[in-house]
Amino acid sequence: MGSLAAGNGTAGHASNGVADHALALEMNGAGNGHSKAGVVAGREAPVLQANGGGGKIKKKKISPKDKYWVAADDGEVAAAIQDGGEDGRRPLLYWNFKVKAVLLYPYRLLSLIRLVAIVLFFIWRVRHPYADGMWLWWISMVGDLWFGVTWLLNQVAKLSPVKRVPDLALLKQQFDLADGNSNLPILDVFINTVDPINEPMIYTMNSILSILAADYPVDKHACYLSDDGGSIIHYDGLLETAKFAALWVPFCRKHSIEPRAPESYFSVKTHPYTGNTPEEFLNDHRHVYREYDEFKCRLDALFIVIPKRSDGYNHSDTKEGAKATWMADGTQWPGTWIEPAKNHKRGDHDGIVKVMLKHPGHEPELGLPASTNNLLDFSSVDLRLPMLVYISREKRPGCDHQKKAGAMNVQLRVSALLTNAPFIINFDCDHYVNNSKAFRAGICFMLDRREGDNTAFVQFPQRFDDVDPTDRYCNHNRVFFDATLLGLNGIQGPSFVGTGCMFRRFALYGTDPPRWRSDDVKIVDSSKKFGSSLSFMSSIPASANQERSIMSPPALEESVMADLADVMTCAYEDGTEFGREVGWVYNIATEDVVTGFRLHRNGWRSMYCRMEPDAFAGTAPINLTERLYQILRWSGGSLEMFFSRYCPLLAGGRLHPMQRIAYANMTAYPVSSIFLVFYLLFPVIWIFRGQFYIQKPFPTYVLYLVIVIVMTELIGVIEIKWAGLTMLDWIRNEQFYIVGATAVYPTAVLHMVLKLFGFKGVSFKLTAKQVASSTSDKFAELYAVQWAPLLIPTMVVIAVNVCAIGASIGKAIFGGWSLMQMADAGLGLLFNAWILVLIYPFALGMIGWWSKRPYVLFIMLIIAFIVIAMLDIAIQSMRSGFVRFHFKSSGGATFPTSWGL
Repeated sequence: MGSLAAGNGTAGHASNGVADHALALEMNGAGNGHSKAGVVAGREAPVLQANGGGGKIKKKKISPKDKYWVAADDGEVAAAIQDGGEDGRRPLLYWNFKVKAVLLYPYRLLSLIRLVAIVLFFIWRVRHPYADGMWLWWISMVGDLWFGVTWLLNQVAKLSPVKRVPDLALLKQQFDLADGNSNLPILDVFINTVDPINEPMIYTMNSILSILAADYPVDKHACYLSDDGGSIIHYDGLLETAKFAALWVPFCRKHSIEPRAPESYFSVKTHPYTGNTPEEFLNDHRHVYREYDEFKCRLDALFIVIPKRSDGYNHSDTKEGAKATWMADGTQWPGTWIEPAKNHKRGDHDGIVKVMLKHPGHEPELGLPASTNNLLDFSSVDLRLPMLVYISREKRPGCDHQKKAGAMNVQLRVSALLTNAPFIINFDCDHYVNNSKAFRAGICFMLDRREGDNTAFVQFPQRFDDVDPTDRYCNHNRVFFDATLLGLNGIQGPSFVGTGCMFRRFALYGTDPPRWRSDDVKIVDSSKKFGSSLSFMSSIPASANQERSIMSPPALEESVMADLADVMTCAYEDGTEFGREVGWVYNIATEDVVTGFRLHRNGWRSMYCRMEPDAFAGTAPINLTERLYQILRWSGGSLEMFFSRYCPLLAGGRLHPMQRIAYANMTAYPVSSIFLVFYLLFPVIWIFRGQFYIQKPFPTYVLYLVIVIVMTELIGVIEIKWAGLTMLDWIRNEQFYIVGATAVYPTAVLHMVLKLFGFKGVSFKLTAKQVASSTSDKFAELYAVQWAPLLIPTMVVIAVNVCAIGASIGKAIFGGWSLMQMADAGLGLLFNAWILVLIYPFALGMIGWWSKRPYVLFIMLIIAFIVIAMLDIAIQSMRSGFVRFHFKSSGGATFPTSWGL
């Protein structure tokens, strides 16, 4: 979350001058540029004329970022206008855009030319099997073949990119009623957390506040927090959050606040005012800001208040035994205690369900005008808050609780018994709603009459705050989110990437989409597919009704609480299909990707929604070691998927052929490291043996490589254009691919080899969230060096290539090379230098605080080249007994043969 990593003191930067400046912007008309309904992806989507213009489509001016995209469904939209909805069909709620031919055709042509160049390259190599070592020639041939195939698998998925833009204005027109109510379907929002220390609670509570304040009918969505640690800190923190939400949410509604996570909102220095009461904003802003500071202090104080409260109750309790942890109402906490005890410790406690905010009524509840007791005028603001539920599933020793996937499947069952919304959005605890209309955007795709019924999920891009301005470790990953996923959007849809995704509940139950489902199919039968809870199984057919817009949770009577406790037990899933064909998938580190794949394999499709402002935002690891651990978990999980029953190559005919290719590439990519590391370490032979060629004639070999590389970069330049990327985004993607391929992917391959032979494999470390810095430097974690074995392989690659450059210089100076040999060596040195450029971010990370001055790294490299060159000369001189600078005759010119020293 933007400024959440800065800790509790960060909001102090948002002084009262922020509000003054915001008001000044409003008075000057600066607020007119804010995001309105229908304005998505940096421009207004084409809108229909409202003056009876005969169904014509009026095009609005688009931003430069999207100037290479053109509407692809004008005819379909015009036809929809003509039928006027008289046939009862739902409206078209999103627009399709395709890349203009001026970019798309050259993009495809260059891809074809590169493919032809690769084929000719292999034909030439097969006809010229000449090298200084044939074993190296064979390795390089297999490696080049692998690289060519993986490039092709990656490229074909991006040949027909599609951008889809939700029509928020039409959604509002069709579903929002004049009396303030709405016919939008109900929605459940899931948040998952484990540890209030490793996952700072300020992240989680800001995420919840942004969800409660989202621009979605208040009686149509509910928020579920899953606390997998059973911590009373989270429970009491949620109580405090519910109290503060009573002020924060009406404030957001009154003044159209964006974003609606207070920590992010107050950390931004300027805000164009977009509300309707600018004369009241300044005082309201000051009051809410003070209240938010107090709210954060209360959250921090919980770590002291709860132990003191528990000590007080324990002293008055005459019973002997373990010291219990007590709730504020004087009852013992059923989850984990501060001092662990049997049935009250990590991995051993009862299930808990607490409704923190009850489901609101269907009629607006306006607040009171400003007075002595009510400093803010909420007389025209609806004060209702969405339903808020705390969940902590049962845990017992000896049970495999299946980590995050297991927690989400419990949320799936608990929410089915309470609200049973047909649609679900999942969040990581460090992500928040950055655009209050994001929920509505997702619903546009689910309710559209074209592919809505067959859409299992809508994936939003992951965006991150508090990443260093140069994005040193490629945290934004924009090539994937803004290029690859747009390519998949034109096939069967993007993959599920873990957070910020809207699901169709019925699809998660393992059902087939309407296009593949027979009319007489029986969803719930007598089998144990869904477990033994009759209440849960009876909720399944109702979840298929996406038009259901009335949320009516049952009263929490004893029977309902018994059902809730039943579906949260550790043993509930025994003998069921949960974790396989129902819910989120188990036993694979990347449960997100494989869950999305299972839905695609069943015939469902997905949609990709990129909007501005970004729908959601969160935090990312800016420390090198933490980032590498994150990539290790992703790459290891990808290989697990490839070698499991979910291998894309084994999927049935419902999976689109191009989607199958894309998934095969997404799961097998770590294997590339086997060959890439070989290439990166090959210069070590030059250090000890001098010139050594894996392919002859070497100049022709280099020429082919240059052609292929140049074609790759040209394709990349065009991709940057249509995807709206920057050159820095492209460079960072290439750099961190090499860093990952040297530092992480070999470990992922080792992990998979161990598992295939029946061993445990490598343990994956969960990514640590950013925490408050003890210094004034916002990016202190970026410069911290955390030692880990993962760093060794890349350090070796750097050392080998630096030594190769230095040794080549030394050998050239010492003598014995012709000008032709020196030219060949120069080409090799270019390769070494290019490798060092690609690993540059890693090298910066290894020098810690010195990386604030990048020139220090260059000085260190130059010194290393000189030292190694001198060392090589000294070694050669010791071998020969003297130093000889030797140049042979070349090109008809005669040079001095030697100077003895």
